[in-house]
Amino acid sequence: MRASDIAYARLRGEIIGWTLEPGAPLGEIETAERLGVSRTPVREALSRLAAEGLVTSAGRTSRVAPLSRRHIVELFELREALETQAARFAARRRHPAAFEALREAFRSLPSDARGHDLDRYYALAAELDAAIDEAADSGALRAALRDLRGQLQRARRSSHDDRERLDQAAREHVLIVDAILAGDELLAAQATAVHLHASLEHILASLPSADPVPESP
Repeated sequence: MRASDIAYARLRGEIIGWTLEPGAPLGEIETAERLGVSRTPVREALSRLAAEGLVTSAGRTSRVAPLSRRHIVELFELREALETQAARFAARRRHPAAFEALREAFRSLPSDARGHDLDRYYALAAELDAAIDEAADSGALRAALRDLRGQLQRARRSSHDDRERLDQAAREHVLIVDAILAGDELLAAQATAVHLHASLEHILASLPSADPVPESP
């Protein structure tokens, strides 16, 4: 793996996992020394992260991108448009075996939220995203969602891994999978929309209210 790929993966993981919080400075020299690489790979990694919206740059100064309430709302508006359509396509073009396995995996998570293995939950959520992307069979849709996912993961982690919310989210994922397996496009889209609405409300509740959310028209 190239040094720039290593730097990119490391920084991206730290930003999404909130080891590097919004506004944290990302000086090339300091970051290169911390990661044990030269400045050129760090510069390339920061450029890639800026393209994903995870880093902002002004001249030679780079920082972890801010995460405002307004920006989160806008991300979820776009996410709803894309993911509900992906769920429709997945219900239409589904591969039952993959979704049956995911349904059992979500159902096997502890019913007591305090018992959740957080890494296991997030891994299953990523597997479901990948299965829906595969079943939807739309390169354009997959590319658009890929560009959103880093920012969405960071937004989800802003709520500090609330285990009760994860327990509810696991049940919502089962409903989405059930709808896809039934080939019910409308229900798959609706279940996805309900899940996204609950996720957005939970994230916004965990953030300061200084950055007001614009009212719906």
